[in-house]
Amino acid sequence: MRNITLRHLKTIQSVCLLGQITLAGKALGLTSPAITLQIQQVEAEVGGKLFDRTSKGMLPTEIGIAFLETARAVEDQLHILEDSINSIKGLRAGTLRLGVVSTGKYFAPRLMAAFAKKFPDIDIQLYIGNRSDIVQKLKNHEVDIALMGRPPRDFEVRSQIFGDHPLVFIAASDHPMAGKHDISKEQISNEHFLIRESGSGTRTSLEIFISEVPGRLDRIGTEMGSNETIKQSVIAGLGIAFISAHTIEQELILKRLVILDVVGTPIRRQWFSVSRTDRTITPSMLAFEKFLRKSGSSYLPLIGKIYPA
Repeated sequence: MRNITLRHLKTIQSVCLLGQITLAGKALGLTSPAITLQIQQVEAEVGGKLFDRTSKGMLPTEIGIAFLETARAVEDQLHILEDSINSIKGLRAGTLRLGVVSTGKYFAPRLMAAFAKKFPDIDIQLYIGNRSDIVQKLKNHEVDIALMGRPPRDFEVRSQIFGDHPLVFIAASDHPMAGKHDISKEQISNEHFLIRESGSGTRTSLEIFISEVPGRLDRIGTEMGSNETIKQSVIAGLGIAFISAHTIEQELILKRLVILDVVGTPIRRQWFSVSRTDRTITPSMLAFEKFLRKSGSSYLPLIGKIYPA
């Protein structure tokens, strides 16, 4: 294994991700024979196949997947090394790869702007996606820290709370329930829900909330791919939604949406910053985590001033 080089790992990683030797060669600036030769060298070194050649392209074997995970871990360590050297030199420079679930895009830009003012030499790379996308990026060492509503449970992570995350029922401003008080769980369950994809945090919380109403989970509602689509559909009168209060600040101010006074809501969850436990904390990560602990909650939308919880 001592003959395995960083170039070998980079080549294997590219073939795994792109699925074709020709595409990996273009990405790395190498010829296809050069890529093939490197793969053969590694296979001879380990005594096993890295890839199965299929009609769908080059699919990694178990050995290939092990190399892919190692390549990602090495990238992480090089990233840590760069930040550590900058720290030793007395520089406040570095990089931070931040993953944010789509609900967080409503506050992430102002939070990042405030952090950038304090640490102008830290380069922040932002990735926004649904929960499964961000969890996968964290798992694959593609982000350093992820901001989300629930830490993942299928691999070891460290997490810290940096603010409250209220979930509420919303309706169009002219909805019959708008302005009514103490709406019961049974009453709200008779409405048509507009919901996110299975596995999203808000959908899971909604399913738990209405699970006591017989048969309601069998007809949960119409699934939509984004909070923006859900909000516009609610405004158009297509149904009601259970959503993060942090996504509706502007619509409440403009009185295009209202929060329904449902007994037992808002449901209060928390926002977490999450990183892998096997990931060495870089100076950039440490600075961001300290910033979140001290000031993170102040950059969340102040829904309480619009709608008393």
